[in-house]
Amino acid sequence: MDDVERLAGSLYAGPPSCGPVRLVAVDGHAGSGKSTFAARLATVLGGEVPVLHLDDLASHEAYFDWTGRVLDQVVDPLSRGITAHYEPYDWVARHFAPARELPAAPVVLIEGVGAGRAALRPHLARLLWMERSPEDSWLRGRQRDGIGLSAFWDSWTVAETQHFLADPSRSFADALVQECPEGYEVHPGPMATA
Repeated sequence: MDDVERLAGSLYAGPPSCGPVRLVAVDGHAGSGKSTFAARLATVLGGEVPVLHLDDLASHEAYFDWTGRVLDQVVDPLSRGITAHYEPYDWVARHFAPARELPAAPVVLIEGVGAGRAALRPHLARLLWMERSPEDSWLRGRQRDGIGLSAFWDSWTVAETQHFLADPSRSFADALVQECPEGYEVHPGPMATA
Protein backbone atom coordinates (compact mmCIF):
# COMPACT_ATOMS: atom_id res chain seq x y z
CA MET A 1 0.00 0.00 0.00
CA ASP A 2 1.47 3.38 -0.99
CA ASP A 3 1.17 6.70 0.85
CA VAL A 4 -1.79 7.91 -1.22
CA GLU A 5 -3.72 4.69 -0.57
CA ARG A 6 -3.04 4.99 3.18
CA LEU A 7 -4.14 8.63 3.10
CA ALA A 8 -7.33 7.72 1.23
CA GLY A 9 -8.18 5.06 3.80
CA SER A 10 -7.68 7.49 6.66
CA LEU A 11 -10.01 10.03 5.03
CA TYR A 12 -12.93 7.61 4.91
CA ALA A 13 -12.18 6.46 8.46
CA GLY A 14 -12.35 9.98 9.88
CA PRO A 15 -15.53 11.74 11.00
CA PRO A 16 -17.48 14.07 8.70
CA SER A 17 -16.57 17.74 9.00
CA CYS A 18 -19.23 19.55 6.97
CA GLY A 19 -22.59 17.97 7.69
CA PRO A 20 -22.29 14.40 6.33
CA VAL A 21 -19.28 15.35 4.15
CA ARG A 22 -15.57 14.96 4.83
CA LEU A 23 -14.33 18.13 3.14
CA VAL A 24 -10.62 17.76 2.33
CA ALA A 25 -8.51 20.72 1.17
CA VAL A 26 -5.43 20.45 -1.06
CA ASP A 27 -3.54 23.73 -0.75
CA GLY A 28 -0.14 24.95 -1.90
CA HIS A 29 1.50 27.40 -4.25
CA ALA A 30 0.29 27.86 -7.82
CA GLY A 31 2.10 25.31 -9.97
CA SER A 32 2.87 22.97 -7.05
CA GLY A 33 0.82 20.07 -8.46
CA LYS A 34 -2.41 20.41 -6.48
CA SER A 35 -4.77 19.58 -9.36
CA THR A 36 -2.78 16.53 -10.42
CA PHE A 37 -2.56 15.24 -6.86
CA ALA A 38 -6.27 15.88 -6.23
CA ALA A 39 -7.11 13.88 -9.37
CA ARG A 40 -4.88 11.02 -8.18
CA LEU A 41 -6.40 11.08 -4.70
CA ALA A 42 -9.93 11.13 -6.15
CA THR A 43 -9.08 8.07 -8.25
CA VAL A 44 -7.70 6.19 -5.25
CA LEU A 45 -10.79 7.17 -3.25
CA GLY A 46 -12.95 5.45 -5.85
CA GLY A 47 -13.18 7.85 -8.77
CA GLU A 48 -16.60 9.22 -7.86
CA VAL A 49 -15.20 11.78 -5.43
CA PRO A 50 -16.19 15.33 -6.42
CA VAL A 51 -13.35 17.83 -6.79
CA LEU A 52 -13.92 21.58 -6.57
CA HIS A 53 -11.17 23.58 -8.28
CA LEU A 54 -10.82 27.02 -6.72
CA ASP A 55 -9.73 28.37 -10.12
CA ASP A 56 -13.45 28.08 -10.88
CA LEU A 57 -14.34 30.49 -8.06
CA ALA A 58 -11.56 33.03 -8.51
CA SER A 59 -11.57 35.59 -11.31
CA HIS A 60 -9.33 38.15 -13.00
CA GLU A 61 -10.80 40.82 -10.72
CA ALA A 62 -10.56 38.79 -7.50
CA TYR A 63 -7.88 36.14 -7.26
CA PHE A 64 -8.64 35.46 -3.59
CA ASP A 65 -11.92 37.21 -2.88
CA TRP A 66 -14.06 34.08 -3.18
CA THR A 67 -14.59 33.18 0.48
CA GLY A 68 -18.23 34.30 0.54
CA ARG A 69 -19.00 32.43 -2.67
CA VAL A 70 -17.49 29.15 -1.48
CA LEU A 71 -19.23 29.39 1.90
CA ASP A 72 -22.62 30.27 0.39
CA GLN A 73 -22.56 28.15 -2.78
CA VAL A 74 -20.58 25.13 -1.55
CA VAL A 75 -20.09 24.78 2.21
CA ASP A 76 -23.64 25.70 3.24
CA PRO A 77 -25.42 23.17 0.99
CA LEU A 78 -22.86 20.42 1.68
CA SER A 79 -23.28 20.99 5.43
CA ARG A 80 -26.99 20.28 4.94
CA GLY A 81 -26.23 17.14 2.92
CA ILE A 82 -27.51 18.53 -0.38
CA THR A 83 -25.86 19.06 -3.74
CA ALA A 84 -24.04 22.37 -4.06
CA HIS A 85 -24.31 24.58 -7.15
CA TYR A 86 -21.55 27.04 -8.00
CA GLU A 87 -20.94 29.29 -10.98
CA PRO A 88 -17.49 28.61 -12.50
CA TYR A 89 -15.45 31.47 -13.91
CA ASP A 90 -14.49 31.29 -17.59
CA TRP A 91 -10.92 32.65 -17.66
CA VAL A 92 -10.98 33.11 -21.45
CA ALA A 93 -14.40 34.78 -21.82
CA ARG A 94 -13.92 36.62 -18.49
CA HIS A 95 -17.36 35.96 -17.04
CA PHE A 96 -19.09 33.44 -14.81
CA ALA A 97 -20.69 30.49 -16.58
CA PRO A 98 -23.88 28.55 -15.78
CA ALA A 99 -23.90 26.68 -12.49
CA ARG A 100 -22.28 23.29 -11.99
CA GLU A 101 -23.24 20.67 -9.43
CA LEU A 102 -21.03 19.43 -6.61
CA PRO A 103 -22.65 16.44 -4.90
CA ALA A 104 -22.62 15.99 -1.13
CA ALA A 105 -20.51 12.81 -1.28
CA PRO A 106 -18.86 11.16 1.74
CA VAL A 107 -15.56 12.82 0.69
CA VAL A 108 -15.33 16.05 -1.34
CA LEU A 109 -11.98 17.51 -2.36
CA ILE A 110 -11.41 21.24 -2.66
CA GLU A 111 -8.12 22.15 -4.34
CA GLY A 112 -6.47 25.44 -5.06
CA VAL A 113 -4.35 28.19 -3.60
CA GLY A 114 -6.04 29.21 -0.37
CA ALA A 115 -8.12 26.04 0.08
CA GLY A 116 -6.88 25.90 3.65
CA ARG A 117 -7.66 29.52 4.53
CA ALA A 118 -8.90 30.35 8.01
CA ALA A 119 -12.55 30.79 6.98
CA LEU A 120 -12.67 27.24 5.56
CA ARG A 121 -10.64 25.36 8.18
CA PRO A 122 -13.56 24.84 10.61
CA HIS A 123 -15.33 22.88 7.83
CA LEU A 124 -12.36 20.72 6.83
CA ALA A 125 -11.77 17.11 7.79
CA ARG A 126 -8.16 17.40 6.62
CA LEU A 127 -5.85 20.05 5.18
CA LEU A 128 -3.17 18.73 2.83
CA TRP A 129 -0.30 20.95 1.69
CA MET A 130 1.69 20.37 -1.50
CA GLU A 131 5.27 20.65 -0.29
CA ARG A 132 7.10 22.58 -3.03
CA SER A 133 8.76 25.99 -2.72
CA PRO A 134 7.00 29.01 -4.22
CA GLU A 135 9.87 29.61 -6.64
CA ASP A 136 9.83 26.02 -7.96
CA SER A 137 6.04 26.02 -8.13
CA TRP A 138 5.82 29.31 -9.99
CA LEU A 139 8.52 28.23 -12.46
CA ARG A 140 6.54 25.06 -13.19
CA GLY A 141 3.37 27.12 -13.65
CA ARG A 142 5.06 29.58 -15.99
CA GLN A 143 6.53 26.75 -18.06
CA ARG A 144 3.14 25.03 -18.21
CA ASP A 145 1.25 28.17 -19.25
CA GLY A 146 3.79 29.63 -21.67
CA ILE A 147 5.03 33.11 -22.46
CA GLY A 148 1.54 34.39 -23.31
CA LEU A 149 0.56 34.37 -19.62
CA SER A 150 3.74 36.01 -18.26
CA ALA A 151 1.91 39.19 -17.25
CA PHE A 152 -0.74 37.13 -15.44
CA TRP A 153 1.97 35.23 -13.53
CA ASP A 154 3.72 38.48 -12.60
CA SER A 155 0.48 39.72 -11.07
CA TRP A 156 -0.42 36.35 -9.55
CA THR A 157 2.85 35.79 -7.66
CA VAL A 158 2.51 39.15 -5.92
CA ALA A 159 -1.12 38.43 -4.97
CA GLU A 160 -0.33 34.91 -3.78
CA THR A 161 2.56 36.11 -1.62
CA GLN A 162 0.29 38.73 -0.02
CA HIS A 163 -2.44 36.13 0.50
CA PHE A 164 -0.22 33.65 2.35
CA LEU A 165 1.33 36.43 4.46
CA ALA A 166 -2.16 37.46 5.61
CA ASP A 167 -3.73 33.98 5.79
CA PRO A 168 -1.13 31.19 5.90
CA SER A 169 -2.22 27.58 5.36
CA ARG A 170 0.90 25.43 5.57
CA SER A 171 1.28 25.84 9.34
CA PHE A 172 -2.23 24.35 9.77
CA ALA A 173 -1.70 21.37 7.45
CA ASP A 174 -2.45 17.88 8.73
CA ALA A 175 -0.17 16.39 6.07
CA LEU A 176 2.55 17.53 3.70
CA VAL A 177 2.43 15.92 0.25
CA GLN A 178 5.65 15.68 -1.72
CA GLU A 179 5.72 14.68 -5.36
CA CYS A 180 8.39 12.07 -6.12
CA PRO A 181 9.62 10.53 -9.38
CA GLU A 182 7.31 7.55 -8.74
CA GLY A 183 4.24 8.99 -7.03
CA TYR A 184 3.83 10.87 -3.76
CA GLU A 185 5.09 10.75 -0.22
CA VAL A 186 2.76 11.94 2.53
CA HIS A 187 4.34 13.19 5.76
CA PRO A 188 2.75 14.49 8.97
CA GLY A 189 2.13 18.22 8.77
CA PRO A 190 2.63 20.87 11.44
CA MET A 191 -0.84 20.27 12.92
CA ALA A 192 -0.26 16.52 13.13
CA THR A 193 3.04 16.97 14.95
CA ALA A 194 1.97 19.83 17.22
